[in-house]
Amino acid sequence: MIDKRFASAREAVADVRDGATVMIGGFGEAGSPIELIHALIDQGAKGLTVISNNTGTGLVGLAALLRAGRVRKVVCSFPKTAGSTVFPDLYRAGKVELELVPQGTLAERIRAGGAGIAAFYTPTAAGTPLADGKETRVFNGREHVLEHGLRADFTLIKGRIADTHGNVLFHRTARNFAPMMATAAAVTIVQAAEVVEAGALDAEAIVTPGIFVDRVVHMPSPALESALNEAGASYA
Repeated sequence: MIDKRFASAREAVADVRDGATVMIGGFGEAGSPIELIHALIDQGAKGLTVISNNTGTGLVGLAALLRAGRVRKVVCSFPKTAGSTVFPDLYRAGKVELELVPQGTLAERIRAGGAGIAAFYTPTAAGTPLADGKETRVFNGREHVLEHGLRADFTLIKGRIADTHGNVLFHRTARNFAPMMATAAAVTIVQAAEVVEAGALDAEAIVTPGIFVDRVVHMPSPALESALNEAGASYA
């Protein structure tokens, strides 16, 4: 088996290219891979399409990536949340595109992409502006909208513990979108607060198997978005 450890976040994201599609885990602060995002800012890739639940808060993490002008388009469910100012300003100025997706549909589009399912029908958003221009069909007397599976070039996620083979455990709700996103990218990169040797994890407890993970970065004291914002931190 391959030892998937990388020495730093910088090295792990070094090959993210301009125009890449990047999935970023997190549900608000929970599970947001701050260090990987900041390393991506330093790396300089631009014209990115970001798939995430939201658009970050304050001036750190995903919000900082947007503020740095690196993102062309965002696919998300909650572009405006408490403390979110960067994305709304950019969107109103016409500097970033938005594809708004209902949260359950977003989760299923990512899961479908990881499972090799090209598209599926859902009643969610039928009869609303979010269905405009999309194929619809009626099943059991109810209109359904065709939604396409999502895949990415890279996925950035945050784990609690990973082993050297890339098997990952998460901290409670920090797992949110991460397990699905790990299956739906060509390259999945995990930052983990603890990294252990292969065989140290209980196989029955593993959430994301190493087959879906390509790179592991040990990040023993990961930053918290809320703490950074409370301190008035700004990145880039």
